[in-house]
Amino acid sequence: MFEAKAIKLDDKTAFYRELAQQLGGLLHGERDAIANAANTAALLFTTLSDLNWAGFYFLRSPAELVLGPFQGNPACVRIAVGRGVCGTAVAQRRSMLIEDVHAFPGHIACDAASRSELVVPLIRGDRIFGVLDLDSPLLARFDREDQRGIEAIADIYVEASDDL
Repeated sequence: MFEAKAIKLDDKTAFYRELAQQLGGLLHGERDAIANAANTAALLFTTLSDLNWAGFYFLRSPAELVLGPFQGNPACVRIAVGRGVCGTAVAQRRSMLIEDVHAFPGHIACDAASRSELVVPLIRGDRIFGVLDLDSPLLARFDREDQRGIEAIADIYVEASDDL
């Protein structure tokens, strides 16, 4: 039985290293992408401070993301590729670190309390199949260290999961 341990480290690099170890243990032996997404979202939501949403959107057609497992308030169900932070991350095939979502052109306000966002695309080989999305009610909650840490978490999820 997996049990998440509180991570109390002031060093973000060490924090994300420990979080990655916990996620690896949590996903070990499970290949189902939905089950792994659900557990990844739950682990992130319970271990990262100052989040109001953590979850996944999956590419269900070349033009549209569909809501996957998440923790937080109800969310937008469908997002067009190229729209909002999540859709832009897919269109540009890169992580998006947004200090103030209200300053992002075309931001989709699924939760009016969200002020900053970090979105990491889920890529295997040359195929993108979704995004990992984190929202915070704080301005500039995420920095480059968070981006690197969450990119590593997304890589663990992708490696542990079969294609959707």
